[in-house]
Amino acid sequence: MDDDEEAQPTVVGRARGGWITFPFITAQISNIVNGCTNFLPIAGTILADSSFGNFAVVNVSSIISLLGMVLLCLTASIRSLRHSQCVNGSLTTSTCETPSTIQYAVLYTAITLASLGIGGTRFTIATMGADQFGKQKHQASFLNWYFFTNVVGSTVLVYIQDNVGWNWGLGLSSAANAIGFIVFLGTIRYYRCVKPSVSPFMSIAHVVVAATAKRRISLSSEATTYYHENTKGKFLNHAAIKCEGDFGEDGTIARPWKLCTVQEVEDLKALLKILPLWSTGVFLSIPIGIQSSLVVLQALTMDRHIGSHFNAPAAIFLTFKDRFLLPTYQRLLNRTLTPLQRVGIGHVLNIIGMAASAIVEAKRLNVARSQNIAGTSLPGNMVVPMSALWLVGPLAIVGIGEAFHFPGQVSLYYQEFPKSLRSTSTAMISMLVALGYYLSTALIGLVRRVTKWLADDINEGRLDNVFWLLVVIGVINFGYYLTCSVMYKYKSIMDDDEKCAEVHDEYQLK
Repeated sequence: MDDDEEAQPTVVGRARGGWITFPFITAQISNIVNGCTNFLPIAGTILADSSFGNFAVVNVSSIISLLGMVLLCLTASIRSLRHSQCVNGSLTTSTCETPSTIQYAVLYTAITLASLGIGGTRFTIATMGADQFGKQKHQASFLNWYFFTNVVGSTVLVYIQDNVGWNWGLGLSSAANAIGFIVFLGTIRYYRCVKPSVSPFMSIAHVVVAATAKRRISLSSEATTYYHENTKGKFLNHAAIKCEGDFGEDGTIARPWKLCTVQEVEDLKALLKILPLWSTGVFLSIPIGIQSSLVVLQALTMDRHIGSHFNAPAAIFLTFKDRFLLPTYQRLLNRTLTPLQRVGIGHVLNIIGMAASAIVEAKRLNVARSQNIAGTSLPGNMVVPMSALWLVGPLAIVGIGEAFHFPGQVSLYYQEFPKSLRSTSTAMISMLVALGYYLSTALIGLVRRVTKWLADDINEGRLDNVFWLLVVIGVINFGYYLTCSVMYKYKSIMDDDEKCAEVHDEYQLK
């Protein structure tokens, strides 16, 4: 092997027809796509909340997404755009032709367009759909079913790509995208459509600037001291204090960057109050990201003849929870689970799932070492005589946990965020996933540097210790979550009739 070949490390992957090798650039592309598809929804929802509204953002993003999916479909269908097949040699070597510049350009363009499209639609649609309902329980139910259809659709498409072909999977995705866009345009007149009048993010900036500028002014308990309303004394309240020179002769605000309404101040307080709870979700996402990576390594060394394509997506358990568990709990105790309680249950189940993964991995290692099996860092050598179905249990537990904490967090943010930031609220979970994805990669790198638990040959390592480490992190994070949730106070919520009346008055059909 010459120097150029040595400079191109490869990883082994499974493909229809045998073992083939892929350059590490595949992993790099995957990292970019995962990061973009989870961070870009934040940008999409900010645009929706601050300037254009949900419908405009969804319209434009759907077109961009459709273009990206069509290009991706072409890269898998047209021979000149598709990477040539590798010529297999031994198990450890194969000859692969480097993709051309045009092939890379089309692929990157398609991925970019698809990622931008997802950024503008993924959570903006969730908010837009929830806005159509007046009752909080109906909003929560819609969000559950929205994520159910997303996960089920993704699971079906992945199965088709793996077992039928990438061209079929991407083709069906493109067709579904086009049909969905046509249906959306054809029914848009039936939806409540609201375009934001003032950017909430500009209002937040106003509060910070005004509070800082008036920080030396003494707070007062008199309502007339503040612009529009009275409020409890805190630093941010300085922004709502009326001072000489704040108003012009005609009564309009002369210095908008030095005076805010109490409602704007309270909106910023609501955001700051929920941030500690939101941060607990970052540490909840890290174990899930690590488990999803390590379980592949485990499965590659185990007997996968039965159920090799089985996964335990949270969507399976969303329906069970939404239609059985929660109604049963409500009938028995005459009360329903709050969003914070659902998220807490998700934390506990996540910890149990990581512990189960550790126990299964310890058993797998014992079987491998009792059979004197080594060298399985390269899949396809000696398989540990243990069914991969052992991995289903931990995945199912984590899946049930996701069915609780994922929609629970979305409902919490949607309920507690200011109304002007409803779209941004539902995308906060996307940022958690993105941060969890990147931090899980960093944690794996740290573990590899300071321990020998993640050896190249996993039968010589200690994956079980990694899972126990995640259990410890989960327990500490759960304690942090309990502290935050006990201290957190929900906003006052009106009864359903008042809420419906308010929603009816606020939204006008256009």
